[in-house]
Amino acid sequence: MKKVDIYTDGSCKQNPGPGGWGAVLVYNGREKEISGGEAHTTNNRMELLAVINALELLKEPCQVTLTSDSKYVCDGIGKGWAAGWRKRGWKKADNSPALNPDLWERLLNLCEVHEVSFVWVKGHAGHPYNERCDTMAQSCAETFR
Repeated sequence: MKKVDIYTDGSCKQNPGPGGWGAVLVYNGREKEISGGEAHTTNNRMELLAVINALELLKEPCQVTLTSDSKYVCDGIGKGWAAGWRKRGWKKADNSPALNPDLWERLLNLCEVHEVSFVWVKGHAGHPYNERCDTMAQSCAETFR
């Protein structure tokens, strides 16, 4: 199984508001940058879309180390929150609706294809790839202002 490192970040100028996301995929010494955004969205949706779009680029099942500054994404998968929400019909433990079920469904499905390990890093703390992804996300968000 190929080993791929993915770095992601999402951004929103207001929450909700114009948003963007960025990702860097690193495989065998090569890097690929991708980014995008939406005119009216939330920070959490942009964080999720960065991860989803990066994983969707992979052409075969891979072993992925995914680094993000989003606790929402890392804990949502790593602590099993999203799987529990799906099992309960997209309800949280307190029976309130889970947010972003459309994106969580896509991400959970991708995590069934790939072996994904999520690594959380502090945002805006000098991690080179996180800073690069943040710059891409901010730039994409700006195009919708």
